[in-house]
Amino acid sequence: MTANPRIAFIGAGSTVFMKNIIGDILQRKATSGATIALMDPNPERLKESAIVAGKIISTLDVKAKLETHLNQRKALEGANFVIVAFQIGGYEPCTVTDFEVPKKYNLRQTIADTLGVGGIMRGLRTVPHLWKVCADMMELCPDAILLQYVNPMAINTWAISAKFPKIKQVGLCHSVQGTAEELANDLDIPIEDIRYRAAGINHMAFYLQFEHRQKDGSYKDLYPALHQGYAEGRFPNVSSSWNPRCPNLVRYEMLKRLGFFVTESSEHFAEYTPYFIKEGREDLIEKFGIPLDEYPKRCVEQIARWKQQSSDYASAEKIEVAASREYASSIINSVWTGEPSVIYGNQRNNGCITSLPIDCAAEVPCLVDDRGIQPTFVGELPPQLTALMRTNINVQELTVRALMTENREHIYHAAMMDPHTAAELDLQQIWDLVDDLLAAHGTWLPEFARVHRPLKAAE
Repeated sequence: MTANPRIAFIGAGSTVFMKNIIGDILQRKATSGATIALMDPNPERLKESAIVAGKIISTLDVKAKLETHLNQRKALEGANFVIVAFQIGGYEPCTVTDFEVPKKYNLRQTIADTLGVGGIMRGLRTVPHLWKVCADMMELCPDAILLQYVNPMAINTWAISAKFPKIKQVGLCHSVQGTAEELANDLDIPIEDIRYRAAGINHMAFYLQFEHRQKDGSYKDLYPALHQGYAEGRFPNVSSSWNPRCPNLVRYEMLKRLGFFVTESSEHFAEYTPYFIKEGREDLIEKFGIPLDEYPKRCVEQIARWKQQSSDYASAEKIEVAASREYASSIINSVWTGEPSVIYGNQRNNGCITSLPIDCAAEVPCLVDDRGIQPTFVGELPPQLTALMRTNINVQELTVRALMTENREHIYHAAMMDPHTAAELDLQQIWDLVDDLLAAHGTWLPEFARVHRPLKAAE
C-alpha cells in the first residue's frame, strides 16, 4: 500500500458536492496527501471543479495532488477509492420528463428519484452507467472500494451486487444522521447526547432505538417524548426542518401509526406509500403540507445557487472548508488507517435483516476498519415495518430484474407494484404511462427499454 491513497471522483462536475467530499477527505491527516483524480465528461464543469479543488488544497495547505480527466478509465487507473456522484439525463430533459409525463395521467409526485415511475426511469437510465464504472474498476482497480452517492440508491446497489458481485461497494446517504439531527432539534437535546440504531432499506429505514443519555450514564427512550410532542402539536418544529416547504407532518403521522420514525424526509415518504397523495384529495395535501413537484423546484434553486457559488469560488483566493455530514471521508480514513468508525451504509442484505430478502439492498450500521466495510447483524424487524418495506422492495427487484434480463415487460410490472402509482391509476393507464415515459426518454435508456413511437396524449 502506498503512503497516500488515490481517490477517483466520477461525476466531479457536481462542484459543490465535490467540494464537501474532497474538503472532508483533505482535512484528515492520514488522507491529506491523497491524489484526487477528478473526472467529468463536461470539460467546462470539470474545469470549474478543478479550480475549487485546487483552492481547497491551497486553503488547507496540504500536499494533495490533483488530476483532471475527461476519460473515466484514466481517472480509475490504480485507484484505492472510487466516489461516484452523477445524474444521468440531468434536470433537463430527464427529470422534467419524469414529472411532466405522469401529470398527463393526474399522477403527481414530490421527488421521483427513488421509487415510483420517476425512480424506475431514473434507475433504468443510471444503472448501465454504474455498470460501466464497475467494469472499468474490475480491470483497472479491482481492489478499490466504490462509494456510491447516486439515486435511486437501493436499485443501484442491488443492480451492482447482482452483476458485479466482486466489487466492494457501499451506497451512501445522509438521511440517517440528518434526520437524527432534526429530531434532536425538535426535542431540544444536543445530538451528541442521543444514541440511535436504525435499519431497513434506503429512504425507508427506521430508528429501532432513539435514546437520550442521562447524567448517570443510563439511556432513556425518546419515543414517548416524540409521540407526546406530536399529539400536543409541538412537533414537528418547522424551524428545525431542513426544508421549510415541508413541515415533516407525514413522518410524524407515520410514527403515530407504526410506532417508529422513518429516516428519510416527509416529501420523499409521501410518494413511497398510497396514503398521502391522492387525486381529488387536496385536503390531504394541505393537511400534511406535501410539496408537490418539490424536486423540480429544488433543482432550479440548486442550479442557480451552484452557479453563484461556483462563481464565488472561482474569484476567491481561499475557500472556507467546513466538515460535512457525509460518510465518505470517515470510510476512507478507517480503511486506510485501521482506525474504526461506524457508518450507515447500503449493501447486499446477506441476512443482516432476516425479515427482508437476502439479495435486496439493506441499510444497516456498518463497522469500518482496515478490513473494509462490515455490515452488522440486525435480525428481524417489527412486522409492520417489514411489510411496508416489501412494497418498495417489489418495485426495486422488478426494476433490477428488467435490467439484468433485458426484459422490458418487467418495467411495466415494476410500475404496477408501485404503491402510489397503483393507488391512482388502473392497469391500462399504468401501461400507457410507461409506454409514454419510455418513448419520451428515448436514447437516455438502454436499448432494450426503448419504445420507438411518438408520445401519445393520455385520455
